Amino acid sequence: MEMDEEIYEVRWHGRGGQGVVTSSELLAIAALREGKYVYNAPEFGPERRGAPVRAYTRISKQPIELHSGIYNPDAVVVIDPSLQGEVSYITQGLKRGGLIVLNTTEPNENILKVARELNAAIWYVDAYSIAMEIFGRPFYNTPMLGAFVRASGIVRLDTVLSVVTERFGKEPKLAEGNLNAIKRAFETVKKYEW
Repeated sequence: MEMDEEIYEVRWHGRGGQGVVTSSELLAIAALREGKYVYNAPEFGPERRGAPVRAYTRISKQPIELHSGIYNPDAVVVIDPSLQGEVSYITQGLKRGGLIVLNTTEPNENILKVARELNAAIWYVDAYSIAMEIFGRPFYNTPMLGAFVRASGIVRLDTVLSVVTERFGKEPKLAEGNLNAIKRAFETVKKYEW
């Protein structure tokens, strides 16, 4: 997918300890490898495991001068499945025609209603099951990265896999698990059909 906008903005939602910041960073590195300009930043509330966390990724074909939070994202990625119920929080400022990527087996009615009002696309994947099968723990971030890459097309899958291989290269078992999680989510993410 070619970038239509001058800057493509992604806001990641999750909880402390779920790798929200890592997902944003991996996406930014992949975009950088593909010759794009990037800005990546975390936003922390109370610094404790389980507290809501957001991260921001900006991607552009031109240098990025904007260094702030993302208030009108093109896409939101909801890593934590429990946050799907926080509809106004996760969809706040989402651009009309934007993208919502959820960690769920089925989008709930409230988020579907808001998505329809915004003419937003919803993609969803059971990242919980993928994480439990591969890691034995609820590590949702890399499956959600794979789902986002498929839903958005903003970077290529092979670029993301290369970045992840390098990032976790000193721990081959961890690298392999993350690569498998990304690929599985990329293959199984579904677009909600209205």
